[in-house]
Amino acid sequence: MAAPVDGALPALNGAVLSLRWGIPFAGLLLSIAVLPIVAPRFWHAHYGKIAATWVLVLLIPLISVFGFGSAVHEVAHVLFAEYLPFIIILFALFTISGGICLRGQFRATPVRNTGLLALGATLASIMGTTGASMLLIRPLLTANEGRKSRGHAVVFFILLVGNIGGALSPLGDPPLFIGFLKGVNFFWTTRALLWPTLLVTLALLAIFYLLDRRLFAREPEWLAHKHEFHAAIEGSFNFVLLAGVVGAVLVSGLWKSGITVDVLGTPLTLENVVREVLLVVLAFASHVLTPKAIRAHNVFHWAPIVEVAKLFAGIFVTIIPVIAILGAGRSGALRDLIAALVNPDGTFRNVAVFWVTGILSAFLDNAPTYLVLFNLAAGNAAALMGPLATTLKAISMAAVYFGALTYIGNAPNFMIKAIAEDRGVAMPSFFAYIGYSAVLLVPLLALVALFAL
Repeated sequence: MAAPVDGALPALNGAVLSLRWGIPFAGLLLSIAVLPIVAPRFWHAHYGKIAATWVLVLLIPLISVFGFGSAVHEVAHVLFAEYLPFIIILFALFTISGGICLRGQFRATPVRNTGLLALGATLASIMGTTGASMLLIRPLLTANEGRKSRGHAVVFFILLVGNIGGALSPLGDPPLFIGFLKGVNFFWTTRALLWPTLLVTLALLAIFYLLDRRLFAREPEWLAHKHEFHAAIEGSFNFVLLAGVVGAVLVSGLWKSGITVDVLGTPLTLENVVREVLLVVLAFASHVLTPKAIRAHNVFHWAPIVEVAKLFAGIFVTIIPVIAILGAGRSGALRDLIAALVNPDGTFRNVAVFWVTGILSAFLDNAPTYLVLFNLAAGNAAALMGPLATTLKAISMAAVYFGALTYIGNAPNFMIKAIAEDRGVAMPSFFAYIGYSAVLLVPLLALVALFAL
C-alpha cells in the first residue's frame, strides 16, 4: 500500500484512543472474511455498501468526539496522501498489463509453472510486486486453463510474486520505498535481505514444484495434451508504458521540488502530484492504443479493480485509529506490545521486532507498520543502517514477507485473487488462505528469524 506523502502519521492523537476505535476496521475485515462464504450473492451484490457502512460506523463517533473539522482532516489525509496514490498505481498497472497478450501454445507443466513463478519473483524487485503480478498473472492463468487444480498455483503466485520477490529493492514493495524516502541507501536492502530472500524463495519454489508435479500426475486428460511451447507477445508497446510507471515512481522518490499544495490540511508535494498525473496518462494511453482484440483475449474488464477500489477505500479509512494507536507507542493502548520489543538495557529484541512487525503487517497495512516501527526504533536512517542494522533488517524482512499471510497484507494480493476468481479459479476463502500461507511460510520465517537475526 502507498506511503504517506511526507512520511507522517495521521495527526489523530493515538494516546487518547481505546482499542474500541478499532471495531470498525475489525468489522470490515470480518465482513471480507465471512460474508463471501455464508452469503456470497449478498456480498457480491453489496460489498461496496457494506464497506461504506463500516466507514460510517467509524466516522459518526469520530465527528461526535473530535469534531467535524478533525474528522475531515483525518479522512482527507488518508484519501489524498495514501489511498489515491495506492489505487492510481494499481489502476495504471492493471490497465497497462491487461494490454499485453500472450498467444500460442504454452500449456503448463510443473517446470514451466515453476519457471514462471521464479521469473515473477525476480521481476518483483525490479518493477515492483504489483507490476510483476499484473504482468504475469494472466499468462499463468491462461497456461493452466482447463486444469482441475489451479488454485494452488495462484496461492504460490501471491506468496512469491506478490510479496517475497519484492524484498530486494525499494522499488519492490511500498515499505522499502518508505525506507528509501527516509534515507535508507537504495542498495542496503539488496545486501541485507539477499540471502534470507533467496532462502525463502528457493524453498517455496521447490515446494511448489513437488506439489504441482503431484497434482499434474492426477490429471491424465491434461497429460494427454501436447505441451509444446509456441508463444507470441502482442501489445508489446505496453512494456514501454510499464517502464514509464517504474520511472515515474522512482523519480518521485528522488526529486525534491520543495513545492507543496495544501488540500484540506494535507500537504501534497509537486513531485507526487506529477507522479499521479503521469500514471493516469500512461493508463489512458494504454487503454486507447491497445487493440480491443488483445483485451478480449485477456478477458479484461474493470470488475476486479472496482472491487479492490471499494474495499480498500473502506480499509484505508477504518484503519486510521488503529495506526494512530500504534503511532502513540508507549503512550497508546498497545503500550504493552511496544514494551515487549525492548530489553531492560534499552536494546531491541530483534526477533520480537520481526514477529510483531510481521503480524501487524499481515493484518493492518505493511507500509504504515514499517513506518511506525522505523520511527520507534530510531527514526534515523544512518543509525538504523549502522548500530541498529539488525533491527532495520528485522523490520524490513517482516514487512515484506508477512504481507503474504493474508489477502489484505499487501497491495497485489487481493487484486490477484480477484483476477483469478474472475477467470473461474476457485480460490481459498479469507481464513483458508491464511491457513495455507501460514503452513507454507511460518516455518520458513522461523528459520529466517533464527539464522538471520
